[in-house]
Amino acid sequence: MLARLVAYVGALALLAIVGVHLWDELPDGAALEPSAKAGWTAASRAYPAFAVSQFDLVGKTKTYEIFRHPEGGRKDVFRWSAQGEEPVAELEIYRPGSEFDRSRPASAEMAARMDPEGGRELEAAGIIDSKFGTVTLLRPAGDADGGRSCLGFLKRLDEPDLRISGWSCQGDALPARRAAISCMLSRLVLLTAGNDPKLAELFAGAELRRGSCIAPAAAAASADWVTGAENPSLRGAL
Repeated sequence: MLARLVAYVGALALLAIVGVHLWDELPDGAALEPSAKAGWTAASRAYPAFAVSQFDLVGKTKTYEIFRHPEGGRKDVFRWSAQGEEPVAELEIYRPGSEFDRSRPASAEMAARMDPEGGRELEAAGIIDSKFGTVTLLRPAGDADGGRSCLGFLKRLDEPDLRISGWSCQGDALPARRAAISCMLSRLVLLTAGNDPKLAELFAGAELRRGSCIAPAAAAASADWVTGAENPSLRGAL
């Protein structure tokens, strides 16, 4: 009887030891989360799909990074900056995947990109014409005179599903930044469309509408009640 009891207790102890070992072998909770939550990662081996030709800022270096999301999105990001300094301009071409949150205002995401440590909201700052069509301009809320703040831009396309956005701090006033953005978009070209014929068709048609870069003075003169940053004003005597 005693021998059976000892054997029974020994078997229980062995099962407990095995259970503790298996528990220690389990991954922690963070490792059990879906990989889709990993977010955006740099795709260093991806081939460049775009280029910005003949658009060089004096004393600034251009960088080109590609980011991918596990749910299918891709971002091609250009930035211009001097060594050791913050960027003075950015251009992002975003091809959304399932991760894209259509309920989130585009202005909120743009504000975070333009000033990561800030908290200012953006407001409309007029429009400009481009080879991709009308582009919405954005500025920090309350900066009616343009000041020294940067100027953002956003263009949404449905066919193909594409977002072209960015910002520029180039120039001393609003007209110069408008001109810089216009020139940046004019110089954006497609290197490869991959397996997306609609993307190739978009850029082929855009090149037919491509214009020359506008000097800041000319841009200021052309900013009328439609394209200007301020509220429309009536013309002529009543």
